[in-house]
Amino acid sequence: MVEAKDRTAGGDAKERPAPGAIDLRGLKCPLPALRTRKALAHRTPGATLIVLADDPLARLDIAHLCREGGHALDAVEPLDAGGWRFRIRTRGG
Repeated sequence: MVEAKDRTAGGDAKERPAPGAIDLRGLKCPLPALRTRKALAHRTPGATLIVLADDPLARLDIAHLCREGGHALDAVEPLDAGGWRFRIRTRGG
């Protein structure tokens, strides 16, 4: 089983996940989308989830997941080290 690397120590503060965020960098398709879906299912309506991912398909997969699930993809920001930070608001809020 492939696990995401621990990136909480060192590096630029912008690159580190905030508390309550999920760091999926290092995971390949379809794991970033599947783990994002699972994390969204455990959030209250209107809550914000920050996702860090670097798989090339993550931009497409996570955007599709949000549209399909009725979640709002509020922002997609590139990370200096590669990949993106997704800010997702759960449906119902």
